[in-house]
Amino acid sequence: MMEGLVDHVLRADHWERLDAVGTVIDREPLARLDDERAAAVLAEADVLIGHWGCPTLHAQVLDLAPHLGLFAYAAGTVKWQVVDAVWARDLVVTSAAAANAVPVAEYTLAMILLANKGVPLFAARERDRSARVPLDRQRVGNFDKRVGLVGASFVGRLVIDLLRPFDLEVAVADPYLGPDEADALGVGLLSLDELCSWCDVLSLHAPDIPSTRHMVAGPQLARLHDGVTLINTARGALVDHDALLAEVQAGRLAAILDVTDPEPLPADSPFRSSPCVLLTPHVAGAMGGELYRLADLAVEEVERFAAGEPPRYPVTRADLDRIA
Repeated sequence: MMEGLVDHVLRADHWERLDAVGTVIDREPLARLDDERAAAVLAEADVLIGHWGCPTLHAQVLDLAPHLGLFAYAAGTVKWQVVDAVWARDLVVTSAAAANAVPVAEYTLAMILLANKGVPLFAARERDRSARVPLDRQRVGNFDKRVGLVGASFVGRLVIDLLRPFDLEVAVADPYLGPDEADALGVGLLSLDELCSWCDVLSLHAPDIPSTRHMVAGPQLARLHDGVTLINTARGALVDHDALLAEVQAGRLAAILDVTDPEPLPADSPFRSSPCVLLTPHVAGAMGGELYRLADLAVEEVERFAAGEPPRYPVTRADLDRIA
């Protein structure tokens, strides 16, 4: 049964794989789970597949689904799709966050290389020759630059891998990452404050949880040396936007923001007109054909469940305190 999936996420080969391991009760997305059609489907379903925008699995929904054993989410975070009743039922919950991390890491790699080369700032100056931007021609380039990553998440680790071919130094700040694991990843391990003082570009890959709200605020931004670019593809709430705005308006720092707080920014936000800021509308994650990668992983989780095998990417209640 397909719950909340957009029409183009599942290809013909995905349907064939699902048909091979069970009976697909309903091939049309369920926009809601509290009507007669949903009740009929839930009464039979062993598996639900979800996607961005799908209804939340409230306790009332679970009461209608006595056989449900797996919720396979063909997207990233499940924080808004599951509630305590899901964990009380001991359902298997999986996420395609690992698949969604791939395009985010690719976007991040591209932006790190462009930022070190000064491309966003050169482009801003070409649009307006009087633009005040932190651009030093003697320091641009990708040789021997220092890349600071905040968070050794799925995305953070993929970024580390993608950066290996380049002549760059990489260090990470992550309270869950130990020295031995950092050594195995081939990166330095620093505190957040140390990382900010050290890096030439700072890229955020931490989850949005209470302890990370505004983790990059005035004191951390002040530690960044002139000309550093802040890249945020994680969550807007990680950054104190008032403090960041002061820095970019002063022409001291640059920012590449795929996520903001709020999101989207107001139409009159000064971030939109700043030559030191490159804004994109939350496009780093899976889009277009990249969504098939998420569907591949969700269908694989269904296949593993049907075969009695453990999931590749399970999500537990404890995980919600440290994932995006």
